[in-house]
Amino acid sequence: MRDVESQIAEWRAFVERSPAVNGHDVEELEAHLREQIVDLDSAGLSTDEAFLIAVKRMGDLDALSREYAREHSGRLWKQLVMHGEEAQPQGSSGWVQALIFAAGAGILATVARLVAALPGQEWVLRNLGFVVLPLLAGYFARRRRLDLRGSLLTAAPFAVLALIANVYPYRADSATEVVVALHLPVALWFAVAYPYMAGALRSRDRRMDFVRFTGEWLIYYALIALGGGVLLGLTSLILDPISPMLGEQVIEWVLPAGAAGAVVVAAWLVESKQRVVENMAPVLTMLFTPLFAVMLAVAAVSYAVAGVARDFDRELIGVFDALLVVVLGLVLYAMSARDAGRPAGAMDRIQLLTVVSALVLDVMVLGAMVARIGELGLTPNRVAALGLNLLLLVNLAGTALLLWRFVTGRVVFDRLERWQTAYLPVFAGWTAAVIVALPPLFAFS
Repeated sequence: MRDVESQIAEWRAFVERSPAVNGHDVEELEAHLREQIVDLDSAGLSTDEAFLIAVKRMGDLDALSREYAREHSGRLWKQLVMHGEEAQPQGSSGWVQALIFAAGAGILATVARLVAALPGQEWVLRNLGFVVLPLLAGYFARRRRLDLRGSLLTAAPFAVLALIANVYPYRADSATEVVVALHLPVALWFAVAYPYMAGALRSRDRRMDFVRFTGEWLIYYALIALGGGVLLGLTSLILDPISPMLGEQVIEWVLPAGAAGAVVVAAWLVESKQRVVENMAPVLTMLFTPLFAVMLAVAAVSYAVAGVARDFDRELIGVFDALLVVVLGLVLYAMSARDAGRPAGAMDRIQLLTVVSALVLDVMVLGAMVARIGELGLTPNRVAALGLNLLLLVNLAGTALLLWRFVTGRVVFDRLERWQTAYLPVFAGWTAAVIVALPPLFAFS
């Protein structure tokens, strides 16, 4: 620990030389650094490793950290701080590892496609999440250099969920099987959080890092999907003069493998191209938050005035559920991309309008659900949807209240972040409960 104290003292002395920070800032930054070190140390990292990663996470000091790394080129953590600007990370930013795991995902996806084409193999569709996400978790476990204990804890939820999902005696045309198939990828994505966060599940900052990673991963995956779609389309056109069926066959073989491998590739891009997406995040937030605010506000007012909420059918309720989840994701991503020290501004007020409008719509959807349950009774789909909407109601209500208090200057932005990061395990717990408890409750029907 004495060695870490000397490293902290050296870091502090360097930061104090910057004209951009004063004495109070240095004290606050050092306290934050020490908090990060404690969190990482409790997760099983050595004190040296905890210091290296904690310095790397000091986002507001990236420029200072790079200068510090240049002046202390003999330090091992130079490779962590400099992102390969002057020092080459091991394995060229880990692209070889990413390529290996992506290839594995592609091979498994191809095998799964072939097995699913055989008669009586409907179970494959239920297990599609296990084709890719365990490999993504393995990639992060390898990249974070987890020890044997960490690797076993990474594999444990995948093994448990695979066992539960496949030993249940589902009936023919089982609704609970469909519900489990829909919730499994979400539960497995939460399981990926453990290796991504290097086991620091209790760290609020690391939870927000995972939220940020999820948003950035979606951006890169969408870009890869668009580029891949254009490439496959052009390939089909080029092969059409040879054989009209040849292009379709190429797409049939390449698309599943490419979609699976892109999951790992997108994760590698987030890790290695952090600066690019950090510049994109505020732009995307500024673009889509006002658009969603207008759409949700118009929809909430229109439905309320027209009084048609009770007439929502199953498909429309599903659309609204998806929309509410997207809105929550947008709110989380906007929070992860925001400077917590910046005072409330116009974008925060627009976000408040977005959350309040979503909250009104959620109340309408819940009313329609209760009415349908009263008329038609409980089904696995309705229970799962009702639980999700209740969780969203509580989350959106808390977010709206805290946003209002932040905009009016009663709380700091940190309270909003704490609310959202503390709520993430609630969503994970509900997803697991649906997979584990719902099928037996409905006799696997």
